[in-house]
Amino acid sequence: MFFFHNFITFYCPNSQNKFMKKLFYGLLFVLSLQASAQERITFQEPDPEILALADFVRPPQIKISSDKAWMLFTYRPTYKSLAELGQEEMKLAGLRINPRTNMESSTIFFNKIALKKIGQEIEYTSFEGMPKDALLAHFVFSPDNKQLAFTNTNDSGTALFVLELATRTARQLTPYSLNATLDAPFQWLRNSERLLITSLPKEKSALLDPSKDLPTGPVVSTSDGQVSQLRTYQDLLKNPQDEANFETLVQSNLQFVDLHGTITKFKDKAIYAGISCSPNGEYLMVTTITKPYSYIVPASRFPQQTHIYDLSGKEIALVNEVPLTEVMPKGFSSTRTGKRSLHWRSDQPATLAYVEALDGGDANQPAEFRDALYTVEYPYTGPSKLIFKMKDRYAGVVWGNEKYALVNSHWYNTRNVKTFVVNPSSGEARLLHDRNSQDVYHDPGTVYQERNAFGTYTMFLEKDKTLFVGKGFTKEGEFPFVEELDLRTLKKKRLYTAAASEMQERIEQLVNPKTGELFISLQSATVYPNYFMKNMKSGKQVALTALENPFKSLEKVHKEILNYKRKDGVELSGTLYLPAGYDFNKKEKLPLLMWAYPREYKDKTTAGQSTANPKEFTFPNYGSFIYWVSKGYAVLDNAAFPIVGEGKKEPNDTFIEQLVANAEAAINAVDQLGYIDRKRVAVGGHSYGAFMTAHLLSNSNLFAAGIARSGAYNRTLTPFGFQSEQRNFWDNPKLYMTMSPFMSADRMKTPLLLVHGGADNNPGTFTLQTERYFQALKNLGAPVRMVILPREAHGYVAKENIFHLLWEQDQFLEKYLKH
Repeated sequence: MFFFHNFITFYCPNSQNKFMKKLFYGLLFVLSLQASAQERITFQEPDPEILALADFVRPPQIKISSDKAWMLFTYRPTYKSLAELGQEEMKLAGLRINPRTNMESSTIFFNKIALKKIGQEIEYTSFEGMPKDALLAHFVFSPDNKQLAFTNTNDSGTALFVLELATRTARQLTPYSLNATLDAPFQWLRNSERLLITSLPKEKSALLDPSKDLPTGPVVSTSDGQVSQLRTYQDLLKNPQDEANFETLVQSNLQFVDLHGTITKFKDKAIYAGISCSPNGEYLMVTTITKPYSYIVPASRFPQQTHIYDLSGKEIALVNEVPLTEVMPKGFSSTRTGKRSLHWRSDQPATLAYVEALDGGDANQPAEFRDALYTVEYPYTGPSKLIFKMKDRYAGVVWGNEKYALVNSHWYNTRNVKTFVVNPSSGEARLLHDRNSQDVYHDPGTVYQERNAFGTYTMFLEKDKTLFVGKGFTKEGEFPFVEELDLRTLKKKRLYTAAASEMQERIEQLVNPKTGELFISLQSATVYPNYFMKNMKSGKQVALTALENPFKSLEKVHKEILNYKRKDGVELSGTLYLPAGYDFNKKEKLPLLMWAYPREYKDKTTAGQSTANPKEFTFPNYGSFIYWVSKGYAVLDNAAFPIVGEGKKEPNDTFIEQLVANAEAAINAVDQLGYIDRKRVAVGGHSYGAFMTAHLLSNSNLFAAGIARSGAYNRTLTPFGFQSEQRNFWDNPKLYMTMSPFMSADRMKTPLLLVHGGADNNPGTFTLQTERYFQALKNLGAPVRMVILPREAHGYVAKENIFHLLWEQDQFLEKYLKH
């Protein structure tokens, strides 16, 4: 500044000098205003009421052994740290890899475990041989349930450990050289005596730095003229150095390791994308990724080969070759050509099953049959056998025996799903279920599978009957059930339905169908979910856990399910929270916070179904507004925002109109109860909910403020579809423009808090979406604040960032809503 002041004084005469000084200091003032647009702020914590809820001790996750004898409790810190997010990361081929640990950088680590024998009171928390400063992951019980395998990670990499359950003694089986970049780095063999591991090659190459290496030429991509519909992907390969680094990080050797730590070679270095052991334990199906790589699709679409080997490493067959998949027909029911969904038939020793498209994979082409399911036996005894042809797209199979299998199909455009009872021997098929996939009130449940002699899981069968376990959602509430299906007559018989009570029962597992033992959880709005062994015949139940409610301050909060209707008759719902001690006689008018996420439907009936449950435990997290009920706000959480397109109409054809109708109906419903000041209502959402929020503020006068987190606001940046939209930009440019909040930024006059992770990895919601939307709003004069959370991906995990987010939201709401 001193230099420019002297410059003006020296070179300008008196009159000009005065003018130039005024101009100069005016420019400085303008620059200072622009500079003040960026606040220098350190991480903050929210007010005590919110912090008491956010700074809690996370209860353990629970895993049950396959013989239902052991419960494993795994503990981890409530949040990650910003330092953890700052570890080195390579973004390659749609993957985010930590090159130090040879794992996905988003891997969640556990630092403590406990074991409990079901039926006994003792909980074991002390184990010999456990690693210090543990960072544990990938817990897998052995097939015989005598061992627990897991990985530990430290500064030098990742190693395999095995814990002997009987003696509670752990031992390290491998060096810290496992490679878990594409999948779990180990799996048990059927005999429980050895494991197959993916380990780093000893001759691992050094990583290249693309910014330092001098390019040898330009990067060139070409098209052969085929029409395709590829979505927008993140973190793709960009140059030859990326290709080299991708290979360096994901290549592994395949090796065996026994329980004494003896390692033997199985297969040399390759990119192993999938490994599966045959039920009889004699063969391994191994899928590898091969060249050429692509700069426009992730690794899952790179060329692949699938081989079958015996345990000596001898190749039995090359069973599949998939070319690079850069071209895909339009539509969610389209698929690639060739064999897919390769898997071992679980009821046979070594029979491979797979699916092939009969329509070229193109859902837009007419075809009598879309997919076919085949099997082939090993050792190879002849050509593949056709099991079943279906008119829709294959959606899975549950094998039973030589007489029974359940084959599922689906068709996205109609949301239709079907289940067929198929005889694998004769090919005879009968239709069992034909329903809308979103019809939760008529969901038949999931067929119960039991462990067979091979150690794999097949459909439970007893005298031509099987069992289904369902969630039991109804208009009156949630009533889980067990149902018997006669596979000869297809008639059903209800064996058990959870009774209505103050506690919500949920069936976690069917333990023993003969004795009627169930593994269930019980919870209420204020009672944390705990686990019990219950006999569905006698009703007797025994507690297995006694986990405490970590959110005691919410125990007296009022919670109810609010049911209401949209103008066009669509039934809606939301979970309403009112502050503890709210006086229902005086009915103070509270500010209202609404959190929502739009979902698409093909009919009004299923759109109006609700799974909201007043007896579900209230678990506040950064993904909702529930925290603010502790500060005197009313909160409508998970407000239903269905977007319906019936018949040939698509839901998004009237997206904005339906958004506004949903919001208006929700506000009216709470207002009619007399609880709120409808002039003080804010709306918020994450991802597609952020997209919703921006539209509501631009296209209605219903809200006083909004919070939009990690959204996409310019749909022309995702031109080949987004969310559930199958049409591309050139099919309907007007739709894409109308559905872009960026295009209506000039209509945004309502205060908006924009938040985004600085390293968003979700397709379409790259951080640039929020940055460009903010720039548009700022220049158009909208009251907007943008917060970029450093190092966060699409979901936020660091304690510093989450606490600061809560502080930002609290400050924003206090300013624009409460006062």
